[in-house]
Amino acid sequence: MGKFSDVLLTVDYDRTLTAPDSSIPERNLEAIRYFMENDGAFTVNTGRSVPMIQAFRDRVPVNAPLLLYNGSAAYDLAAGKLLFCHEIQLDMWQTVRECMTLFPDLTVEVQGLDAHYRFTENPAWDAFSDNNQCARGFAQPGDDLGPFLKFTLYGEFRDVTVASMFDGTPEEVRRMDDAEAQLKARFGAYCEVFRAATRIIDVHAKGVSKIRSARELQQRLGRKILVCMGDADNDISMLEGADWSFCPADGIVADRFPNVCPCADGAVADVIYEKIPEILAARSSKELTRHLVGLEKQLVLLYCCRCLEEMMEDRFSPAAVRVLCSAVTEEFLAAMYLCSLRLRDKEK
Repeated sequence: MGKFSDVLLTVDYDRTLTAPDSSIPERNLEAIRYFMENDGAFTVNTGRSVPMIQAFRDRVPVNAPLLLYNGSAAYDLAAGKLLFCHEIQLDMWQTVRECMTLFPDLTVEVQGLDAHYRFTENPAWDAFSDNNQCARGFAQPGDDLGPFLKFTLYGEFRDVTVASMFDGTPEEVRRMDDAEAQLKARFGAYCEVFRAATRIIDVHAKGVSKIRSARELQQRLGRKILVCMGDADNDISMLEGADWSFCPADGIVADRFPNVCPCADGAVADVIYEKIPEILAARSSKELTRHLVGLEKQLVLLYCCRCLEEMMEDRFSPAAVRVLCSAVTEEFLAAMYLCSLRLRDKEK
């Protein structure tokens, strides 16, 4: 078994695995290949959908199911099927109509398994989807869009890149803050509302989170250690809930979690080459300490057995035994049981 056989590493895609310009540093790709060659389980844990991952399926080496829609689903890329998913428990079309009424200045989108769907004419959204190589469609009430996993509200499209959505004027930030608050007030009892970027708000089923899907996948894969990486608000659950977590130094939540280098410099590589070996070394040291403590307890136990034997043969004072008992109560009781078995055998 390889050195990373106990580890599942899940990383956010945008601005964690990728640089701000959406490119993937070659250093990250080399590190991921090295990690997998040594039996580490690697996958992406992202707010992106099945249609959006098709754009990078050949760019990112993974050997574990992808965690998509901010934890709403796990997708086996090789088999082309969902492993599990958590649907929003609301009527899709009623929800869409209500959002379009509440937020007429924002773009409402439902992210399906085969495409992203819009409900009004929006050339800027079309260009954004096409640039990100994401299948898109126009939907009308009553259309079957598949499981209701996620819907999204976008602010103004000033550029065709996902990276551009992380910027915003003070006015845009206030507008999206207000929209986020309204969504939580209206749908918070049924949904989780995440700020995926400055001008992007994602909505998912209640209870869905990146850490929930990561832990579910960890259990399925039988890995002992979960290491997570992320940079934004929608990554907080997995960064707080992982066994070990790291954030690029230029991440939005970098002040809250241990840092590695900026994303453009290969943050994932830093974790693979430096942090995970440190984690494994510390774990080995802890296990060794636990083993030594176990040996020490066994020695105490043997000593107790000998003392009991001598006591029962009138060679050891009862007072001394009471002192020993008060010092190692658990071991003393165990020793008494073992000694009784040995004496019984002698009598036979």
